Order: sequence, then C-alpha cells, then structure tokens
Amino acid sequence: MDNFIYFDNSSTSFPKAPGVAEAVGHLLMHGAFNINRGSYEGAYEVAEMVLDTRERLARLFHGGDSRRVIFTPGITWSLNMLLSGFLRAGDHVIVSGMEHNAVMRPLYRLTKAGITYSVAQADGEGYVAPEAVECEIRPNTRLVLMLHASNVCGTILPIRELGDICRKHRLFFAVDTAQSAGSIPVDMEVAGIDFLAFTGHKGLKGPQGIGGFLISDRLDEEMQPVILGGTGSRSDSLEQPDMLPDKYESGTMNLPGIAGLNAALVYLEETGIEVIAKKKTELTRMFLEGVKEIPGVRVVGKQGCEGRTAVVSLDFQRQDNALAAFQLEQEYGVMTRVGLHCAPQAHKSLGTFPKGTVRFSFSENNTSEEIGHCVEAIKKIAEK
Repeated sequence: MDNFIYFDNSSTSFPKAPGVAEAVGHLLMHGAFNINRGSYEGAYEVAEMVLDTRERLARLFHGGDSRRVIFTPGITWSLNMLLSGFLRAGDHVIVSGMEHNAVMRPLYRLTKAGITYSVAQADGEGYVAPEAVECEIRPNTRLVLMLHASNVCGTILPIRELGDICRKHRLFFAVDTAQSAGSIPVDMEVAGIDFLAFTGHKGLKGPQGIGGFLISDRLDEEMQPVILGGTGSRSDSLEQPDMLPDKYESGTMNLPGIAGLNAALVYLEETGIEVIAKKKTELTRMFLEGVKEIPGVRVVGKQGCEGRTAVVSLDFQRQDNALAAFQLEQEYGVMTRVGLHCAPQAHKSLGTFPKGTVRFSFSENNTSEEIGHCVEAIKKIAEK
C-alpha cells in the first residue's frame, strides 16, 4: 500500500529500525545455525550474536548480569511465565486499573487456583498514585505487577515510587514495559524491579515474535520454569537445568528475531533514546494542540505532554469511533487503531468502556506534515 500515514506504532513499530531486515535475512541466508547444539564455528558465531544482544539489553535496562536476560516469543509469554511460575495458592497480587489483557486474563484464570488480586484504581487521566497501590497491600500480598505506560492513553505510571513501596513492604515488583522500552529510560536497579518484561517489536524497533524478561536473583530463587525441555546443557539429566538463562529457555530459540532485535538495539544506542523521545514528544504536542479545539472530539486521559508517551486516544462524540477510524484510513490514508485495545480495564478507568477510542501513536519516523494532514482530516470527519 502506497501513500499511507502510519499512526499505529503502539501496536507495532513501522518502519523497523535500519538494519533489522538485513540482519534477519543475513542470518537466514548465511547461517541460521542452532546455538548450544552445534559444535562448529557457524553456531559459535550465532551464539556470540545472542550473547551480544543479552548484554545490550542488560545495559539498556540496567539489569546487571546478562545471564538474567531471558528470551521468549513476546511480552505476553513473559508475563504468563511469571504469573504461572511464581504464584502459589493463597498469594495476593496488586495490579493497576490500566492493565492489558496480557496480565488480566492469566491472572483471572489463576483465581480458580486460589490466587487473589486487587486493582489499584486509576484516576480519569489513567494515573495510578503510589498511595493507591500501598493501601491495597494485604498480609498475603506477594507481588505488585504494573505496566509502565498505558497502551490506551500513554499515561506513565510512577514505577520508581512503586518500587520504593515494594522494597518497604518486602514485595516482589514486576513491570510491563511494552509501551515504554525504547521510548522511556527504564532502570531496574533504581526502580527496584525484580521482573522486567519487554517486547522487541514496539519501541525497541525490532521484528515481531521476539521479547523476553530480565529477572532478579531473589525472584529467580522463587520462580519455576513453565516450559521444560531441551536446552543443550546438562543433557544427561532429566532435571531442568537451574542455571540462567537455560532454566527458562527450553527449545529452539527465535534466532532470526534475536538477530533483528540486535540490529535495532544498535540503532537505539547510536541514535539515543533521549533524541527519539524528544522527536516523539514534539509530534505529540503538535497533535494535541491541533485537536484540542475541534468540536465533538475529546482527548482521553492527559491533555498535555507531561507524564505521557506518544500515544493519544480520541473519542469522536458525535459519531461511532469505528466509523471515524474507517474514514481516516479510507479517505485520508491515516492508519490508527480503534476499539478497546485489549485493555478493557483501562477503558473502564478512563470512562470509555465499552465504546473504546481511536488511538494515534507516533514514532520518530513520522513528520510534522503527517500530523498536520491528520489534524485536518479529523476536523473534516468531526464536521460530518
């Protein structure tokens, strides 16, 4: 498709970082050898690339030892591994009122196994105050699990303050960085994060199908692997290896995905997350200024750029949001995402359930001209 404007980067980034496609293709064409299995030079070269990717992720998130970087097919997989591998009957979990179904669905299922959870309520802008979390703590609370930034309205949660609360009450702290990794600096050590789940295909600018998590030593001691099998290590034993990363990485890895992610991380390091964030903020400010006075169009959540990512949800109050999104794409070439965004809990907090919103999410590859075109399109649609 030609001549389109892509404003759905919160779903997956496009275009990917320079060098990503080439890195994936090079691996597939010149040596997609399995690591930890083949005892030949090509396999060792791929293993070196995987190690380099772990080290880059450990630096990015200030996660310490790169062995604590675990690869999975994506962030949903990572969150399921945490919830199913760590929680036990009788445990209590605290989540926010802005969570994605990647958290809420597995957690809801676990209630049938004797696990309970409480929701720390968000305000009308999608913000969850630290005191709202602290007041939900019970004697059997074991885990606080929060997203870092909302995929619906872009609001950033105060993970550093939440980490302080978890330290104070000796709770484990897990953070979902689906919407922040690559867009906002995240420091595991400063925020006291025990489990940081990431995906490669959004702000990290890599391909789909690769993600993972970083885990603290103290959480690793309490968590069991959910997937067991071949690791290429300790093959003489029927016991799953307990050393990292093998403990959580059974089976054949998505090596083409890791190669693409490696190239994306190189791009992020060379460009600088701060530089990328500044460009996204400028585009977001321009968009918010352009739409704030349009009759019949409401910005959902925060009205300004403070404390948010480059994600903006609009509610077309005079027409169906799905129709507005359809017209944006069909008549003006603007790609968005409409609906509940796999986050009904968040839409309930924001007062947009069940109607949902039209979501616009920007990347550094977008331009001010694209923003201007989109704002004019919204004005015309709102007039109908």
